[in-house]
Parts: sequence; structure tokens; C-alpha cells
Amino acid sequence: MTTGIDIISRFEQFASPQLAEKWDHPGLQLGNPNLEVKKLMTTLDVRPEVVTEAIEEHVDFIFAHHPVMFRPAKDLDLRNPQNKMYAQLLESGITVYAAHTNLDTANGGMNDWLADQLGLVDTEPLIDAGKDPVSGEKIGMGRVGNIDRDFTAEQFAKYCQETFNVPNLRWAAPTNNRLIHRIAILGGSGQDFWQAALKKGADAYVTGDTTYHFVQDMISNGLTLIDPGHHIEAVCETKLAELFNNWKEDYNWNIEIVQNSINTDPFNFRS
Repeated sequence: MTTGIDIISRFEQFASPQLAEKWDHPGLQLGNPNLEVKKLMTTLDVRPEVVTEAIEEHVDFIFAHHPVMFRPAKDLDLRNPQNKMYAQLLESGITVYAAHTNLDTANGGMNDWLADQLGLVDTEPLIDAGKDPVSGEKIGMGRVGNIDRDFTAEQFAKYCQETFNVPNLRWAAPTNNRLIHRIAILGGSGQDFWQAALKKGADAYVTGDTTYHFVQDMISNGLTLIDPGHHIEAVCETKLAELFNNWKEDYNWNIEIVQNSINTDPFNFRS
């Protein structure tokens, strides 16, 4: 029998909760991890439509990147869609676990997956965070690395759009026509760390949820900005499933692993 504790214990050797930022809320979100797990679903977000799919697919463990209980509930009024979702999860006996900034920081985690998608080599952490408490390896959030060709800003924007398969993205470039060879990337909302990208010698910074004045500061300092959105982190659905399938073989877990099929990106685009 494979329990939620078995799954959590193995995962936390890979991405310890100690790697998470102080403001974050990773780990067990809801449910009883002592129960047997027969079917696990990986997802970026836990939204009502994802929970509906999980219930229909007889999933009993949801492994997410974004914490479902990031903001504490002030009441349990089931007219609130978020609270109703909690009730559905509990009624269905589904356990929910989230790995957020610890997965962003871990070696082989979120930001390595994104850097690999871009084809970056010779990567290093964007924001140094010391050493991993389990492996002792150097760790940090984000990645900086090189790419095997030079791009103009417009060429690199097109490359990112194709690589991440997004219908649209925002980009901004300095007026010095600087070619792009060294790239920093941070999944999620990373505008606060653009100066770290500069210090690491990046020509371009790829991150989501950027705002007007931050972007002005970036290009004023010679840094090209590519904002493909927050949802590119959905790469975790496939990559986490691969991890769990590997561990399933290693530890003889008798579980089925599926990926969420719902697009949880809230944005639509018009040209």
C-alpha cells in the first residue's frame, strides 16, 4: 500500500520545504496523508474545474505547484466558490499537497525545467540561497545561463513565444540594440529580481506578471524583458508526473499518475 506520507516523504528529499520563502505556504494543504493513494494528479493550480476533473477521474491525491490555501479562509460559507471547493475535496477524500517556492529553488526543479526549455547551458542560480539541506549542493531561485546563438530582442521574443507555446507575450527592449546571448529566467512573478539578472550579466530577463514602472527601469538599465505570463509554469504538470513515475518504479508504488488536462490560465488575448 502506498500512502500520501510515502509520496510526500520522497518528494521532500528532492525539494525540502526548508527551501521555501518565509512568506510561502507549501506542504500539506488539505486532507489526510495517512490514507492510501491509488491515483495521483499533478497540476499547476487547484481550481474548481480541476477538482471536478479529479473527482470524475477518481483521484485521491492532488499534487500542485501553487498552494490552494495560500490565503486563509475567513469563514466556511459554502456560497464562496473557494470554500465550496474545499468542501468538495473533503467530501471526496482527496488530499492536496503543494510544492511552491521550494520547487522553484530546488536543483532539477521548476527553474531548471524552464531553463531547459529555452536551451540554456552553463546555468547557475539567479538568486543564491546557500546549500540544499539534504544534498549539500548549491541552490537558488531562478537560473542564468547562455544560449548557443545571438538574438535581437524581437527574435528572442518570437523564440520565447514559440518555445513556451503561448498565444501572446509582452516584451520590452532597450534602445541600444544589444544582442541577447546570456539569459536569466524566473518562473512566476519575478520582477523584483531584475537587478540580480543584471548583476549576473544577463542580456535578457524572462519572467511573468511584470508591471509598467518595473519594466521601464529594466530597459533603462539595458535589460531586455520577456514576459510570457505566469502560466508557463504549467511545465510542472508533465515534469512532476515524470518524477513520480520514476519513483513509482524505484519504490514499487502501486499508484496511477495522471496530469490535469484543464487550462487554468485566466487570461485570454486579442490581437
